[in-house]
Amino acid sequence: MAVNHWLIVTSPENIATTRDLGYTMQGIKSRHRKKAERMQPGDRMVLYATGRQAFAFTATITSPYWEDHTMVWDGRKKGEDYPFRVKIQPDVVLPEADYVPAVTLLPALEFPRKWPAEHWHLAFQGNVHLIPEADFARIEAALRAAEPAAAAP
Repeated sequence: MAVNHWLIVTSPENIATTRDLGYTMQGIKSRHRKKAERMQPGDRMVLYATGRQAFAFTATITSPYWEDHTMVWDGRKKGEDYPFRVKIQPDVVLPEADYVPAVTLLPALEFPRKWPAEHWHLAFQGNVHLIPEADFARIEAALRAAEPAAAAP
């Protein structure tokens, strides 16, 4: 089965919540049930922090989705509880200070080209998007390059 590559757009606060969970689970907004249903173990995801307009981390999905209405992530819309959830395993995780600004990758990415260059940010509206594998690879490579050097022993 083909691997899908997902772009999850959410607030820096919700990314911090996922971090606090040990990058073990990610929630999807209620209006994206059909996309959540398509998520399968082995699919990859990259999280984009709104406001910061930057990429935060990549992960591999390790479970089919399930529905749970326990409030974990804080939806800006009252009652939004990100009910569709998948287990994840972190791949490349950056500290918030090192997130990779999306604007630095725009010339190399295919999916934002659907919008006029001056409105590139429209590519990052909405919670869930399928993106080309090549775009995912470019984003993940940039995240790896931005990883802080390992501390010397």
